[in-house]
Amino acid sequence: MKDMMPNFNLLQPTDVASAVSMLADAGENGWAMAGGQDSLDWFKDRIKRPTTVVDLSGIASLSGIRETADGVEIGAMTTLTDVENNAIIKEKYGLLSTAAGRVASPQIRNKGTLGGNISQDARCWYYRSGLDCYRAGGNTCYADTPEGMNREHCLFAASRCVAVTPSDTAVALVTLDASMVIQNASGEQVVAAADYFVGPDIDIENMTVLKPGDILTAIRIPAAWANATFYFEKVADRNTWDFPLVNIASAIKLNGSTIEDIRITCGAVECVPKRLNVVEDIVRGSERNEDTATLAAGAAARGAAPLNYNHFKIPLMENLVKRAIRG
Repeated sequence: MKDMMPNFNLLQPTDVASAVSMLADAGENGWAMAGGQDSLDWFKDRIKRPTTVVDLSGIASLSGIRETADGVEIGAMTTLTDVENNAIIKEKYGLLSTAAGRVASPQIRNKGTLGGNISQDARCWYYRSGLDCYRAGGNTCYADTPEGMNREHCLFAASRCVAVTPSDTAVALVTLDASMVIQNASGEQVVAAADYFVGPDIDIENMTVLKPGDILTAIRIPAAWANATFYFEKVADRNTWDFPLVNIASAIKLNGSTIEDIRITCGAVECVPKRLNVVEDIVRGSERNEDTATLAAGAAARGAAPLNYNHFKIPLMENLVKRAIRG
């Protein structure tokens, strides 16, 4: 039955209020669809079976990039290509522009959205194959077994599930101290990017705080880190159309050669984007040089608990931290 979608009602609202109402009526059986890159795969594999799909692509207010008094606001339906090429983002928040340009392939970036990229589900193949793992409501983690294939899985904070966040833009947004704007039938709420992503110890069946009926409408980036010294790097098995083995994003405020402040986040090593607070504390106030970078790298993987096949992620992570600090 692969590639045969089950039937569902497709609704295409033109405003957020109508979309919120439709999702509220659908309840647990509703599905909010952005670019559809992830959603349609779920439907074709018949693993996700919503009865109502609300297509958000016709809501003009959910797209676009706007400068504000406090920074910039990006509509959640803005394509990754538009984020990558936008003049404001490239000039002031180049970290996000670079990260968006490393997602998948040009064709996918032309259709995929920023909101969809940060809200996509886990890419663990056991879960994606429809097995009854913990994340799917079962009582087993097939990846975390002696025979399990876990090369791409986590180093930190495993709690039954060992899947990692697959998003490239998520690490950039956490580093930039972004906030997510969510609307539902109860109104609007704003959630810090660091709190938007949730680990399996909090909610093993979801990777974000989004619940049925919620719509991510915008991403707000404060001006505090505008024009900082940025670094983004992604290591994957292929240069395009692939998810990260490890990625890293950093923003540094320099006073001469001294690191006055820093935010650094690593992806694909934990279920959520991992802020490297220990690294930040080590280098803050230090000279930006090889010695500082080496010292930071040595502390980057502190507390890591590798699985059978992903020990290589530790030196990979350490080297990416060194490169981010060194520049």
